[in-house]
Amino acid sequence: MWLKPEEILLKNAFKLWVTEKDNEYFVLQRRRGYGEGGGGLTGLLVGTLDTVLDSTSKVAPFRILHHTPDSQVYWSIACGSFQQVWALYHEIYQHWDWLQQNIMRTLSVFDSSEDITSFVQGKIRGLIAEEGKSSLVLEDDPEKFREALLRFEKWFELPPEEKLVTYYSCSYWKGKVPCQGWLYLSTNFLCFYSYLLGAEVKLVISWDEIWRLEKTSNVLLTESIHVLAHGEDHYFSMLLHLNETFVIMEQLANYSIKRLFDKEAFQREPALCDPLQITKRGLEAHAKSEQFRTFFRLPKEENLLEVHESFLWVPFSHFNTLGKICLSENYLCFASQDGSQCHVIIPMRENFICFPLKEKMKEQSWNIHFSEYGRGTSMFFTRKTRDLIVRGVPEALRGELWMLFSGAVNDMATHPGYYTELVEQSLGTSTLATDEIERDLHRSLPEHPAFQSDTGISALRRVLTAYAYRNPKIGYCQAMNILTSVLLLYAKEEEAFWLLVAVCERMLPDYFNRRIIGALVDQAVFEDLIRENLPQLVEHMTDLSFFSSVSLSWFLTLFISVLPIESAVNVVDCFFYDGIKAILQLGLAVLDYNMEALISCHDDAEAVTILNKFFDSVTNKDSPLPPTVQQASVGNNDKTSHFNVDISELIREAYEKYGTIRSEEVESSRKKNKLYVIQTLEDTTKQNVIRVVSQEVRFSASQLDELYNLFKRQHFLSCYWTINSPALLHHDPSLAYLEQYQLGFQQFSILFFLLEPWAFCTTKSTLSLWVFRLIDENQDGLVNFKEFCCALDTLYSNSFTNKLKFLFKLHLPPGEFYLTFIGRGKVDLQAYLKQWQNEILKKEETIKDLPRINQTQFIQFSKTLYNIFHGDPEEESLYRAVAHVTSLLLRMEEVGRRLQEPSSPAETSKSAHVSGEESSAEDASTTPESSDTSSPHNSQDAASDLTEVEWSFSFEQVLASLLNEPAIVGFFERPVDIQTKLAQAKAAQLKPKTHK
Repeated sequence: MWLKPEEILLKNAFKLWVTEKDNEYFVLQRRRGYGEGGGGLTGLLVGTLDTVLDSTSKVAPFRILHHTPDSQVYWSIACGSFQQVWALYHEIYQHWDWLQQNIMRTLSVFDSSEDITSFVQGKIRGLIAEEGKSSLVLEDDPEKFREALLRFEKWFELPPEEKLVTYYSCSYWKGKVPCQGWLYLSTNFLCFYSYLLGAEVKLVISWDEIWRLEKTSNVLLTESIHVLAHGEDHYFSMLLHLNETFVIMEQLANYSIKRLFDKEAFQREPALCDPLQITKRGLEAHAKSEQFRTFFRLPKEENLLEVHESFLWVPFSHFNTLGKICLSENYLCFASQDGSQCHVIIPMRENFICFPLKEKMKEQSWNIHFSEYGRGTSMFFTRKTRDLIVRGVPEALRGELWMLFSGAVNDMATHPGYYTELVEQSLGTSTLATDEIERDLHRSLPEHPAFQSDTGISALRRVLTAYAYRNPKIGYCQAMNILTSVLLLYAKEEEAFWLLVAVCERMLPDYFNRRIIGALVDQAVFEDLIRENLPQLVEHMTDLSFFSSVSLSWFLTLFISVLPIESAVNVVDCFFYDGIKAILQLGLAVLDYNMEALISCHDDAEAVTILNKFFDSVTNKDSPLPPTVQQASVGNNDKTSHFNVDISELIREAYEKYGTIRSEEVESSRKKNKLYVIQTLEDTTKQNVIRVVSQEVRFSASQLDELYNLFKRQHFLSCYWTINSPALLHHDPSLAYLEQYQLGFQQFSILFFLLEPWAFCTTKSTLSLWVFRLIDENQDGLVNFKEFCCALDTLYSNSFTNKLKFLFKLHLPPGEFYLTFIGRGKVDLQAYLKQWQNEILKKEETIKDLPRINQTQFIQFSKTLYNIFHGDPEEESLYRAVAHVTSLLLRMEEVGRRLQEPSSPAETSKSAHVSGEESSAEDASTTPESSDTSSPHNSQDAASDLTEVEWSFSFEQVLASLLNEPAIVGFFERPVDIQTKLAQAKAAQLKPKTHK
């Protein structure tokens, strides 16, 4: 990098050191404002300029410059960019030593200064290129990106696994004051940093915490990006590449949510399955491929490889149209410049065929269309095609055109024999999905003749079962049976299966699951369109959530559940051609058609009645369906009004009034609303969990809210920074809300380390393991939020008995406590039922329920107390109290054994004497330094040395003995400030040291 002369020659701003060797070829330079105690105004200005102007990439605090005597230009060889002075010195002098060893000794062989300069430049450039081959090869400017990465790591101190994707210069608005700084977008976080005249602004927002992400503008900000997270609004403006920045932010936020709720999709996309491999260039390529597949309705495996501008000869119009050729692995596609004139898809597996004109069939509009525009996968899609779709598709062509428009024809062609294999594999399987399918089979279009016989029912069963076997994540959901029944009316069985795949996995993403996130997102999109297109309705009904609840079935079943079958199939025609846009348009047309009636209604029930009557009145005058079906539809029409509405006219009106809605706008609105819908569902889940847990613990609602956020974030970290973590592998959004987020031992121990009350405990890993083992009652290696809070509640309580009981239970073998209810050896079913009844009645656990602790467990229990006390101001008095109690308990045990064994007094006396002496010696010498809580063998050896006779204590004995020691009671009853602990945990949770 060449430097400006005025940058170098300012002697007042820099201090220089020149090497004694080779004249002034190398200069070591320190910039004023760094490394000088006190900083002062110079340091303040330097820091501000570095942040605002990104000057660290131009004038680093320490640099090594190459300079020849006859030149006024310096060549930058190395720089030190650390803020800490000691690290900076170390870094720059490492470079200096390397130059002395590898460069300066070689310079003597050159005769001219030009050769020296050329050699040094080439050497340094080669080193930079070699270093950037691995980690920075995909970046447009690896050197600048490397410097941005250093600042990102220094300013935010996130774990080293966090991957910086890209960064931008922008302004962050705090009220009405802009803070000029830098926006950093990483795989998991949105970060901003600004430093202006001593005022530092630092912001870190996790992508999964964002409620709303949108581009906005107002009087103050012409155009900016609005981020809503944790109830706070954040605005970023003055971006040089605002649209590019917003698209990348939108993708990262979407991937964050998608990873938690659709991890299978990430496993199918190698470029996204590892967050550490995500790059800006990769995100852009993935977005283009997704847009390419969506526009041309291609299989999800297709990726866009090349795009070229070209002209295409259009035979039916006899002219060349300008557009773009898009090439993927298996398809060559063309779209005209505006996308509306025509587009064509040419599979590599077939030759492009233009069907000749069929003069004899001109009376049939569709056959004429095929003659002019082609038929099959290579047919041109034009405005005329849409006009024919709006008027309705002939019955004989419906299955063929559905397969073509949806892209299912390509799926089936690329997976020959796949459906047959699925049917064979799923045959005879018994799952929850198959049980639900059997229950709903006879509820699917029961009035239609096709499903009044075993033939139709069996085909429906095979398609639904095969799909549930293919996609266990979705399995089977209600509404799938109704949709599949209609598909089977017009398509062959295998075709119906692939149409179902296209709908569930591509055209209506996230619709068919237990949370129906996709449908809820489209309800939010529908509400936005109502506000934009039907202002009169909005003025009358300010709460548009009513329309969301009413229209949910419209979207889930493509109007099949509310319209007569003969009318609903026309809607399906439009859906397969135009996607969800057709459903949104029709929904607006329905509300517009009933505008006056809806405005005059007084409550929601009256509005529902109006819409139901309207749907009952919709007919299809051209329907060739059997009379029985139409009669059944009319028979259910007792409450219809006197007028009838033709479905073709309704669809035509929808396209005329609302056809200007663009698919790109719908997709953009989907992305914007998806974040809000997800966060709303997550917030509902959190409130439900807190409501349940609050009945079991003494924490306040606000404290539980903070604990939940910490717990969820720890789960989030396990998903991103741990490969194949148990928490991620077992995460299932369809589970009950208490089981939504769970932690494995590694993540639990990190969070427990941040929140446990004994900050000076020397054996945190051992203690957290015992706590995890105790609260993991089903022993699946995971703990949920309720179990975690109940354990913390005990540790933070002011009850000496409860805390001691908890520590006592930690030292019992796993399951020991529950064996006391069911008996040892033989399982007692009555005892199980009694335990279950006690849990229902929330019976308080008593100290008598606890089993006795044996000698090995008791010694370990004593060592745990020592370790907990370590570092406490009252450490010495606490140690003496434990030693006194231990000695007292051992003596009590020996006295009790003498009373039980009077037959051998001499032996008992001897045993008691030996045991008492050794016990006292053990107690006196046991310290945290000499005890090893992680070695159970040492404990066993110590126990066997005490006495050969087994002894044990009840919890009542231990409690009674410890209650006589005020120091111990005072220690456990000492209050702990949970609020301070929560604040410290929140600040430290993302620090690298917590992930070691």
